[in-house]
Amino acid sequence: MKYIDEFRDGELARALAQRIADEADPGRDYRLMEFCGGHTHAIFRYGVQDLMPANLRFVHGPGCPVCVLPMARIDQAIAMALEHEVTLCTYGDLMRVPASERKSLLKAKADGADIRMIYSTQDALAAARSAPERQVVLFAIGFETTTPPTAVAIKAARAEGLENFSVFCNHVLTPAALGTILASAGGGQDPGQGADRGAGAQGEAGVQLDGILGPSHVSTVIGSRPYEFVPSTFGKPVVIAGFEPLDVMQSALMLIRQINEGRREVENQYRRAVTRDGNRKAQALMAEVFAPRETFEWRGLGFLPNSALRIADAYADLDAEQRFPVTPRTSREIKGCECPSVLRGVMEPTDCKLFGTVCTPENPMGACMVSSEGACAAYWSYGRFRAPVAGPAVGASQETASAARASQDSAVGV
Repeated sequence: MKYIDEFRDGELARALAQRIADEADPGRDYRLMEFCGGHTHAIFRYGVQDLMPANLRFVHGPGCPVCVLPMARIDQAIAMALEHEVTLCTYGDLMRVPASERKSLLKAKADGADIRMIYSTQDALAAARSAPERQVVLFAIGFETTTPPTAVAIKAARAEGLENFSVFCNHVLTPAALGTILASAGGGQDPGQGADRGAGAQGEAGVQLDGILGPSHVSTVIGSRPYEFVPSTFGKPVVIAGFEPLDVMQSALMLIRQINEGRREVENQYRRAVTRDGNRKAQALMAEVFAPRETFEWRGLGFLPNSALRIADAYADLDAEQRFPVTPRTSREIKGCECPSVLRGVMEPTDCKLFGTVCTPENPMGACMVSSEGACAAYWSYGRFRAPVAGPAVGASQETASAARASQDSAVGV
């Protein structure tokens, strides 16, 4: 395939949907977690779920870096901006995420804090260069995908001698979260077992899963190798999936085949971008500039060991947490917000009593409604809170399946 339209071809999508319906065993259920929020939006934007048989369900995972950031870290950033009067630079999605007492970075900006929206780490460096009298802090977040650009910014600041630039590091690691989700469902040893997971995750049963759609962009950096613990420890198949609708559908078919055949492997559907070993240059850069944190809090998952990065000792002078210390606070979710449960896959956005009533994109109660990768935002943007069109049952005749899919074409968008 050469062009992006080919990954959204309607005829190919219908052919794949029929193959999935033919191969799905009507006597069992298939619960496939798409870890990445980008997959969630692709599934709903293009109506992929509507093309699946009734016994195949996509379960939404915690693959939204804005969503998994706990309120306490946003509180800490706001305190840093107000108490130390720094210029705080961060990305647009994070600006409106509610923190404690429904305060946000945007509201703190309205109260007089110098908080600026940026599009890249280079914008934060430019802000530091243009105002040497101001301390500029980059509020860095994201999974392994966005970690190398932060490392580049830190090294650039060191090379240029930018003494007014530092980083508030909130980069987190995908495999740790995946391991915790699978351990909560039982059937394996959690790599982080024994750590304090926080009140939001303790004592709650996890979602039952049959397979994992592995993240796309994260895997271009770390490769497919880090997910090999999933089949070996938890007995679940993994398919690294691309972001386009045909990628997701082909990956679902690959998982169905693994499940039906009793195989438990890591397969790579996204071979045009992902290798087993990933981007070793980016990995070496990350290893130089960052070091593992002993523990870090995730919204919905609690405190997980070795699940996040801090700035390495060699670059400690560029660590905003050391340069501008503030008193840490305990995270407390807004009453009634089910964002933590949505992130664990145990609830859908429409199960939350606040969804679409009190909580809307204009008045968000949780990060899942704010972020461009949040599950609640996907449900809202693509109308999934409305009555769905019933899909064809597994084993339905070709005529019935064709008629049902024809009625869905306008919603499918492929």
